[in-house]
Amino acid sequence: MDAVVNQAVSSTEIELIIGNSKRNFSGITSTMLQVVSYQKHMIPLRIMGKNNLTDASLAISFWQVVKMCQRPLANGKLRIFHARRVDEMIQGVVLKYLFRAKIKLVFSSAAQRKRAKFTCWLTRRMDAVIAMCKASASYLENPPSTIIYHGVNTSAYTASADKQQAWQALNLLAPSQVKGKRGIAILGRVRKQKGVHLFVQSCIAILNDYPDYTAVIVGGIAAKHEKYTQELRDSIAQAGLSDRIIFAGEQDFADIPKIFSSLSLVVALSEREGFGLTILEAMSSGVAVLASEAGAWPEVIRQGVDGYVVPVNDLAAVKDKMALLLSDETKLAQMGHSGRQRVEEYYTVEREAIELTRFLKTLV
Repeated sequence: MDAVVNQAVSSTEIELIIGNSKRNFSGITSTMLQVVSYQKHMIPLRIMGKNNLTDASLAISFWQVVKMCQRPLANGKLRIFHARRVDEMIQGVVLKYLFRAKIKLVFSSAAQRKRAKFTCWLTRRMDAVIAMCKASASYLENPPSTIIYHGVNTSAYTASADKQQAWQALNLLAPSQVKGKRGIAILGRVRKQKGVHLFVQSCIAILNDYPDYTAVIVGGIAAKHEKYTQELRDSIAQAGLSDRIIFAGEQDFADIPKIFSSLSLVVALSEREGFGLTILEAMSSGVAVLASEAGAWPEVIRQGVDGYVVPVNDLAAVKDKMALLLSDETKLAQMGHSGRQRVEEYYTVEREAIELTRFLKTLV
């Protein structure tokens, strides 16, 4: 057996194999890695594929899994293969039904859309299906085995003691750009599906009434979305707000927690989401939130307590609630504080890892 498999935990003891098929770093990858950082202390595991791993000792190849899983564990129990993507379900099915691997298949489903027939077929091959929230559960062909909400690393995403000071200290904008006293932002890839135009149009409409705030769009711009982005830049320029509504571009992943903690308001206006960790990361950072009715956001955000949820693609509602939030700095700060408390109580990554591991152990 390969040396990788033998590091720290012998191959006969490994109980959990986790799919890791995507080369590019994604939200699913981030979630998996955060959960694994706690889960690896609770159950012997390996990750199939070395993409984006900082701990190479956890990596295992497909063929190593094939060889290892020809036999069950020493106690006769089956190992678990945990998939979070469709192609990982395919890998699991190939392992189990083609190579006769002695495994049980588990799929975590976050998507909120009607599934293709092939995806439904794959899902029926799973021994258990975990939904990430009630909304994602409603899109499954059959009820899920359980619902386990995502969590966030509250040690990484922390609230700053002084938002205004943290914003001023943030090295996000160019030296020639005016920061204003406070920052508000939308974070994620710049494209229409993420509702960036709703954020920009709302800022154009109301920012003149709130001169202390600067709005930033944090995220990468793919070539196919450059026209969309340029149209937004043109609208901002025509409104004379190029110094107050700023495209900050893609930022280093390690800097994202610092950016969150400096903000007074985070806006997320996607047409659809799987779960949507952005809002949890913002709340953990002590930031008030304004979100569309996508992903798990309506289940997570307490209306008027942590922020507000508005209908998808409702520009009037976004303008109204953004103005309401910016009009009262004291209330805005209290919402951030309340959001942090809510995450600490219900949405930590430690809690997710514990619930997930407990459930998986019931299967073996």
